[in-house]
Amino acid sequence: MASNSLLGTAKTAKKDEFYTQWADIEREMNAYLEYDPDAFRDKTILLPCDDPEWSNFTKFFALHFAEYGLKKLVSTSYAPNSNAGGVFYEPTLFELDDPDYDAEKSMERGRVFTLTREDVSGNGRVDIDDLRWEYLEGDGDFRSPEVTALRNDADMVITNGPFSLFREFIVWLAKANVQFSIIGNMNAITYREVFPLIQENRLWLGPTISSGDREFRVPESYPLSAAGFRVDDDGKKYIRVKGVRWFTNIEHGRRHEPLPLMDMADNLKFNKKLIDKLEGHPTYFRYDNYDALEIPYTSAIPSDYEGIMGVPITWLDKYSPEQFEILGRGEDIEWARSNECSFFTPTTPELQALYRKRDKTWRIQNQYVLDDEGHAHTIYKRIFIRHRNPAPKES
Repeated sequence: MASNSLLGTAKTAKKDEFYTQWADIEREMNAYLEYDPDAFRDKTILLPCDDPEWSNFTKFFALHFAEYGLKKLVSTSYAPNSNAGGVFYEPTLFELDDPDYDAEKSMERGRVFTLTREDVSGNGRVDIDDLRWEYLEGDGDFRSPEVTALRNDADMVITNGPFSLFREFIVWLAKANVQFSIIGNMNAITYREVFPLIQENRLWLGPTISSGDREFRVPESYPLSAAGFRVDDDGKKYIRVKGVRWFTNIEHGRRHEPLPLMDMADNLKFNKKLIDKLEGHPTYFRYDNYDALEIPYTSAIPSDYEGIMGVPITWLDKYSPEQFEILGRGEDIEWARSNECSFFTPTTPELQALYRKRDKTWRIQNQYVLDDEGHAHTIYKRIFIRHRNPAPKES
């Protein structure tokens, strides 16, 4: 399978053309509709990184335009000669059939495609045949004033944006009063631009991708050096990327389902995997520099613990704001000082030197546990949480 390094490659080489599969879009949108059948009704949806020749997002919403009761669909694309556009460009049928098509302009300027409730084609329905286009003044970058103006006029933004610009894209979305659903990498949860939005319940994970990897179509020129790629019978290239998630602020039912839990005693008694993870200890570890309980994986969260717990970032797939409170990231010690969680610095210079020798990326605020021989084991990224209403302990 392809690793997360593929997204790093995209960041380095500006190869951001990962085209989302139809089935992944359909599952996610259906989940929103199951929670609220009118989720898209009378809404203007902006797809700010989506050429309809290649984007399944544009095709999907054009197909479902009348069914969803959309008010307007707006899709923009990058100019091939822009920093974010490029190698995957071919003129769309919408352009070639239009007398305003200009080959030179099409290389330098982005395009905007619009679908309204008007039956332009006269075929008795509103669908992709009614999609109309024109050139933008600029290259179609989402940060440009004209695309930003389209964002400000929209109710929703839905897309698979440029992976290399995910931080900027999230900031761009957060500045507007819009609902959104976008695709990104799981590790983005801990970005300083993203985590506060999650903590404030202004952003959460979508319900339909919580494990495994996802397949994306890529340009013909994309280097396929990873194991998880294929070429179909038509010569189209696809790669599989791990750790993909939907990032959204659109409500869905999974977000309000409490996570089933066992109390601490039952977890340790029945969960052999937990015992093995804790090196045979019949108890939970506490961090040696945080006054908090280490939770090695989501199903090990005890139902009856009243204190602060450090959980893996994948816990957010199961997060219900009615069940848990998010306190902070493991990378930040400020949250601990203000949330009744003591933070302890290593007690001796020798111990600090030992950590740095074992782990060059170690910092004082990295949570760690000591084994029976006194060796430090740094824990991978954690989010610190606590129960809003912990279960009563057995007497």
